[in-house]
Amino acid sequence: MKYPESAVAILLDRDSGDCVEATIDLGSRKVINWHIQHNVQPPIMLDEFVECEETVKSSPLFIEALEKRGIKDLDLVMVDPWSAGSYGIEPESDKGRRLSRALSWLRASKNDNGYARPIEGLVAVVDLNKMEIVRIEDEGVTPIPPESGNWSRQFIEPRNGQQPIDITQPQGPSFTVEGHKITWQKWQFRFAFDAREGLVLYRIGYEDEGVVRPIIYRASVCDMVVPYGDPGEIGFRKNAFDIGEYGMGQLANPLTLGCDCLGHIQYFDAPMVNSLGELATIQNAVCLHEEDDGILWKHTDWRTEEVEVRRSRRLVISFVATVGNYEYGFYWYFYQDGSLQLEVKLTGIVNTTALKPGETSDFGTEIAPQLNAPYHQHIFNARLDMNVDGQQNSVVEMNTNSVEMGRENPHGNAFKPDSRVFKRELDAQRLCDSSSSRYWKITNNHKKNRLGEPVSYRLIPGENAITYANDKAAVMKRAGFMKKHLWVTPYDADQRFAAGDYPNQREGGDGLPEWTEKNRSISDEDIIVWYTFGHTHIPRPEDWPVMPVHKIGFMLKPDGFFGSNPSLDVPPTTEIPICCDDSSEGGCHCS
Repeated sequence: MKYPESAVAILLDRDSGDCVEATIDLGSRKVINWHIQHNVQPPIMLDEFVECEETVKSSPLFIEALEKRGIKDLDLVMVDPWSAGSYGIEPESDKGRRLSRALSWLRASKNDNGYARPIEGLVAVVDLNKMEIVRIEDEGVTPIPPESGNWSRQFIEPRNGQQPIDITQPQGPSFTVEGHKITWQKWQFRFAFDAREGLVLYRIGYEDEGVVRPIIYRASVCDMVVPYGDPGEIGFRKNAFDIGEYGMGQLANPLTLGCDCLGHIQYFDAPMVNSLGELATIQNAVCLHEEDDGILWKHTDWRTEEVEVRRSRRLVISFVATVGNYEYGFYWYFYQDGSLQLEVKLTGIVNTTALKPGETSDFGTEIAPQLNAPYHQHIFNARLDMNVDGQQNSVVEMNTNSVEMGRENPHGNAFKPDSRVFKRELDAQRLCDSSSSRYWKITNNHKKNRLGEPVSYRLIPGENAITYANDKAAVMKRAGFMKKHLWVTPYDADQRFAAGDYPNQREGGDGLPEWTEKNRSISDEDIIVWYTFGHTHIPRPEDWPVMPVHKIGFMLKPDGFFGSNPSLDVPPTTEIPICCDDSSEGGCHCS
């Protein structure tokens, strides 16, 4: 078994500031290792957010700064604790302290969208261990933007003409659940949920001729960073590592407060602990359901008028997290043809700053009068512990190119894919390239398909982005995984997060760039594939006051893993279509 039957608890002594990793043997329930991690800060806990806001709003210095801006009602002030980061310019007195740089906004009323009214130029630096104000940084008064940006149903008149759509499964779902093991349409996998990564999938396999063939041992979104492009004194420090600095799992939505799925749904709770080690379960954190996904495959024989069509159905396991102003939805899709997809949905409220009357910004979009949304990126990294028909895997890059005109290509129309096998880690640091339709294959050279070729799965990029931060920028030292879209490493149980174990306030020196300097062998090895994907967000007025969902992600598709189309045996939706005349009141439908 690759992962031992043990767990690691990260502990923080607020008095001394020490961070401790305690390893617990789950069988004996005994602590088997106690290790102090020096010069690191664990992620910020959810209840620290609440304590930080209370600390800031009770500070005489902060209250004085608000009064300069004509703000007197503290109940309407919102304080969002941002991670302090590390930039090499901090005062000497900041070193070794657990810090947050808190930004503020102003509501007009209790349920108002406070992000419409930034309290510009004001930062409260807070020691989270002592829960005390270190200092107030005040760049001067900027008027509060004049307009509201409300979005909830109490403020919006709904449009007319939208008729209900009912999604029902009267005979129940097609999936079965045994604890955390899920079986559906020849797929089998297990899942877990932790405070940092959130949803983690394990032992993903597909049944083929009565045998469950392994594909991935462990899959998760292990890291992310949101680098902002505003070079101002406050803006350049906005580089949120939402997974490593906050913990995406602990910020998961309890879906009891609003259903995000349709159909026959099974929910799962997520047991968490707060900063005191007390149980704090998130109710209905994980959603499992099936969705119709249009046509799976179809063909019409125009000579015989024989028609065969199958509708695609996919299994969805997902969760949604709220990180301050933003929402992230993480959706793993399983398809009947053996494909697997990760989709991240970005929504919520864009981060905002205030503009003075007549002022514009070269590094943001004015989305409402005197309200600016800075340019930024959302960059994620997925860690895929591949296990394609076994642990000995390799990665092959595929690039399709034109063939020069000549004897091989006399008419100039030819093109073909070229392959390259990565032998060592430094070979496999690659970028996406749409000009060559680049994708990567994870292959097992020790298992051949019926045509004598190695079995494999394709990693197919979706939308992606490069990073625009300079190599010397502090965020690049801390999030070097952004430099490349593909990384491949040999399996190492201690290397789980693309930016390292403790990115909070760390200058760098950990994560994928450092690990891969060893240039270890990755051919015919037990490998980890790390895929970096992101979205460059140049905000639009249409993103305000709530951003419509933007989707990014990637696909994993079988490539020679099966002998032919594995979804040929998917049953038709109906044997006899029930249709009626187009003029009929009910329209046409198939049962």
